[in-house]
Amino acid sequence: MEAALERTQPISQVPDPRPDRWRAVVRTAGELVLTAGLVVLLFVVYEVYVTDLLNRGQQEQLTQQLHQQWSHAPATRAGHPVPYPAGDALAVIYIPRLGPGYHRVMLEGTAEKELSQGPGHYVGTAMPGEQGNLAIAGHRVGKGSPFLDLDKLHPGDPIVVETRDSWFVYRVLGDRTTGAFTGDPSGIPGQEIVLPSAIDVISPTPDSAPGTPASGAYLTLTTCHPKFSARKRLVIHARLDGPAYAKAGLPDGPPALAEYH
Repeated sequence: MEAALERTQPISQVPDPRPDRWRAVVRTAGELVLTAGLVVLLFVVYEVYVTDLLNRGQQEQLTQQLHQQWSHAPATRAGHPVPYPAGDALAVIYIPRLGPGYHRVMLEGTAEKELSQGPGHYVGTAMPGEQGNLAIAGHRVGKGSPFLDLDKLHPGDPIVVETRDSWFVYRVLGDRTTGAFTGDPSGIPGQEIVLPSAIDVISPTPDSAPGTPASGAYLTLTTCHPKFSARKRLVIHARLDGPAYAKAGLPDGPPALAEYH
């Protein structure tokens, strides 16, 4: 009887397990939050930095492939090529304002498969040098970040497009004197920020109804805005500045490539 009494504790002295249980819950929750944060951080690092590094190698391969393709291309694909299959490399785009080494191979199509490799040509829009709107999309951040600094472009800045036989120089619309992106006689702004649903920016005449005939030869670049967000689109409009330059006479490119260098 006495032994039994010695093993029995008053109810008031029995340890309450609830504090330990809550401490375990809080500790587990904290560990999960830290793990989730680390996963998010690693994902951001991968998307922003690792994919940029991987894209450099892809762009080098595409450049080699494109020049090989050009050296063996039939005449029907020179200058103004026939429709390209999705994913085909079709031209090289240069933006001197973004640095002397800035050039990107442009692919046909704007699906993620194409945009993960480089800027993508909106299927059905004009080809380089043609009347209409040569419309090109590109990632702002990650996957090479080809259009990271589009917001640095000024009115009058050249955007040069290289095809097999020709160079085409487009100039960003706007007033070069004041730096305003408005004021072009066409009424088309050199830069605008729109919702993703604003597809009129890639119409044959930018910002016109899709069926409106082309009023000139334009180039439109689209990317996400602001950086690290896809809420809106940053859009740059340019117009062809004169006739094509033959690569036979200017193998290293037109004078516009040397601007700002």
